[in-house]
Amino acid sequence: MPTITTSDGIEIFYKDWGSGQPIVFSHGWPLTADDWDAQMMFFLHRGYRVIAHDRRGHGRSEQSGGGNDMEHWVADLAALTEQLDVREAVHIGHSTGGAEVACYVARHQERVAKAVLVSSPTPNMLQTEDNPGGQPQEWFDAVQAGVLGNRSEFFRGVAEGPFYGFNRSGAKPSEAIIANWWRQGLSGGAHAHYETVFSWLQDYTEDLRTITVPVLVMHGDDDQIVPFTSSVPRAVDLLQNGSLKTYAGYPHGMLTTHADVLIPDLHAFIAS
Repeated sequence: MPTITTSDGIEIFYKDWGSGQPIVFSHGWPLTADDWDAQMMFFLHRGYRVIAHDRRGHGRSEQSGGGNDMEHWVADLAALTEQLDVREAVHIGHSTGGAEVACYVARHQERVAKAVLVSSPTPNMLQTEDNPGGQPQEWFDAVQAGVLGNRSEFFRGVAEGPFYGFNRSGAKPSEAIIANWWRQGLSGGAHAHYETVFSWLQDYTEDLRTITVPVLVMHGDDDQIVPFTSSVPRAVDLLQNGSLKTYAGYPHGMLTTHADVLIPDLHAFIAS
């Protein structure tokens, strides 16, 4: 099982397939590199090198008592790209992985060609007077309470409900998608999943302002996790070279439910 060792001694699992221009994927909470399988297979078969890792505390990476925060995640990603000698890469991040990508690119643009932020909490998603469309503090507290309680039951409810929009009228829930989300979540550690919530309360404004490479922002306007009005328009305004692709009625987990639509759009941006 391929791993790298970080500067603080944590083993990070990764997948590295193919050759050509590298595309590096950063997953959402509480998932793993497996959540990118459809995208990785598509681009692998079109001549790209595709790389994805399990964030520390998630999936097959080591569970640590500390370091479950954005600074360590970005350092872990930087260690991975350095050890694999990844340059001129396209970095794609979903949800929490979007914030990870924004922070990484802001600090390591010399290694980056383009970036994509999908359903990302950037620049911030906490409801305040300046961000009335964000999630209230009670929402974040409820996620942490769910992790501390019956995590298995809580994760099942997230996948059955708001993550993929299966709680919407007329939706057709997929048991296979729900089970795969639940499987990935429970393969990680409760401590990392609890601590990750604090990263959703951070403000990533300055990171977005620092980025000069082309960035595509992709977001569904029915995202119940990171509300569209909370972050998306402001993210594009902050980016020096940003563009927005909005998906009417799409949920937070649209990379899975609507992979047939999003993958060609990703390909078009990368190849342009």
